[in-house]
Amino acid sequence: MDEFVLPPLPPKFDFDTVAILKQLSKAHKALAELKGFADQIPNKEILINSLTLQEAKDSSEIENIITTQDELFEALASESHHIPDNIKEVLNYRKALRFGFTQLQHRQLLTTNDIVAIQQELSGNNAGIRKQAGTVLRNAKTGEVVYTPPQDEAMIYELLANLEKQINEPDELDPLIKMAILHYQFESIHPFYDGNGRTGRILNILYLCLEGLLDAPILYLSGYIIRNKNDYYRLLQEVRVSNAWEEWTLYMLKGIEETAVRTLTKAKAIKELVDETSNEVKTKLPKIYKRELIDAIFTEVYTKTAHVEIALDVERHAAAKYLKELEKIGILTSQKRSRIVLYINPKLYALLGEGIW
Repeated sequence: MDEFVLPPLPPKFDFDTVAILKQLSKAHKALAELKGFADQIPNKEILINSLTLQEAKDSSEIENIITTQDELFEALASESHHIPDNIKEVLNYRKALRFGFTQLQHRQLLTTNDIVAIQQELSGNNAGIRKQAGTVLRNAKTGEVVYTPPQDEAMIYELLANLEKQINEPDELDPLIKMAILHYQFESIHPFYDGNGRTGRILNILYLCLEGLLDAPILYLSGYIIRNKNDYYRLLQEVRVSNAWEEWTLYMLKGIEETAVRTLTKAKAIKELVDETSNEVKTKLPKIYKRELIDAIFTEVYTKTAHVEIALDVERHAAAKYLKELEKIGILTSQKRSRIVLYINPKLYALLGEGIW
């Protein structure tokens, strides 16, 4: 098919339709409830770590990079440098997401250079913006070319400069509508040789944080996209060929609402488990109870002595003792892996493994 000429933003479309405004209200309400709950949690790192790992797994699955929860948890705790490529790609996604959020916190901007840096963290290479023509998007089943993104390097940079301006300069568009527009535009520019989809999904959450709709990166649309994958690609293409902005915007707004509701439920369950565990340790093991110890065994599903040493600033023998005491009362279970002993938090493991969020 002929190359589609991607116009710069903003699009020429009136987004104030009844359907969009109705769904926009629902999405904002769900997002505000999630933000309000997250603001009450003393240690957001527990929530961020749990949610970013799930997002990394789901976002990679969209690109047919399949891993299991157990493989990811073990890789995080392992000292091995020989991690399979599929697991490494998922862990790189989480690393890239955290990198992007840290950059955003420091500068309160999202630039083209930031986007390139995020993609480099994600892909593990520095190929950068596409310089050679020939990239096309094909139907996964038929092999038919369904979309040809901009091929000229100068045009790609021009469109990215326009995207950067739209991200950072205020206007009258609601930020949730704008996120849907920006995501479409980035995926249609398709500026990299690989990792465009995953980079675009990272940009979604960073944009919500940039706009102050969330204070931490805890809302991810990948699970929603997996459940509605055919609609996602169909609607992206319908915007390109028939300017179907309303249907695309509604899809994204519904995704925000549904995901915010699911994430709030999961976040409440995580907090409840942390509180229950804290109370149990405080009652049964008052001599070793420290809030930092509880945080340490919830930061990742698998932990080990070295992690507790650092978290509590204690000697190795003391950290080992704490973990063994927690195992005795059933809070943790141990597994020997090569030269190290890993301690799993079984209730957290079960909670995080409860299907797609």
